[in-house]
Amino acid sequence: MDIKKNVMTALEELRKKNPLVHNITNYVTVNDCANAILAIGASPIMADDINEVADITSISSAVVINIGTLNKNTISSILEAGKKANELGIPVVFDPVGAGASTLRNDTTTEIIEKIKLSIIRGNLSEISFIAGLEVSTKGVDSSEADSKNDAVSIAKSVAKKLNCVVAITGEVDIITDGETLIKIKNGHKMLSMVTGTGCMSTALAGSFAGATSDYLTAAVAGILSMGISGEISFENYGKVGTGSFHIAIIDALSNLNPEIIRDRALLEIS
Repeated sequence: MDIKKNVMTALEELRKKNPLVHNITNYVTVNDCANAILAIGASPIMADDINEVADITSISSAVVINIGTLNKNTISSILEAGKKANELGIPVVFDPVGAGASTLRNDTTTEIIEKIKLSIIRGNLSEISFIAGLEVSTKGVDSSEADSKNDAVSIAKSVAKKLNCVVAITGEVDIITDGETLIKIKNGHKMLSMVTGTGCMSTALAGSFAGATSDYLTAAVAGILSMGISGEISFENYGKVGTGSFHIAIIDALSNLNPEIIRDRALLEIS
């Protein structure tokens, strides 16, 4: 598998197809996610009312579920959108933000996994460890230092095999697997952790690629790699200015991303 070439091709296909990506996401990062989706070449729609989620899902190429600001109203909408997506063969990408931190998040994550066929799950090590059934000490929406001892590779592979989906654990080195093939991404910059929403945007980007290709392993790699490379470029241009300029420059870098930049900058390992 030439994963770098696959990602380059996927970016070209995404920009040709301009897939509509339905997001049921959190209100802290909803604008960032919408702008990231637009920058990469897809089209966002943010619809979480139970009265329209099925209709919006029906015209979409992918559904992204993010439980960052979870409430009882959106749970019903999430399940309805997931059900409709599964009926129509539309990929569902899940970001279990803060799984392990509260009973509501834990129960909702479990219900989503049980009732919706997921194509991609992207989270930090604590969140995916929770899904794997391990005891976790989630620090809000961030991965806990206490969970850093967990074996990310084995956890990602076990969840991928159990749920028959692609699993991505993002961190200093990103781990993406379908249960068999394992890909590590070493792009990115530590300043990304100082901007709210970069994880959510990575999930939205993976959803954008999933709306343009049925190769969900490539879609997950492409979305996360796009954020990593854009973070590097943003830091090079504006990192010393401050986190605000760095934040906006991520969107600039995403909008200017092309196959040549991916070819020259991608740091990928496959096994």
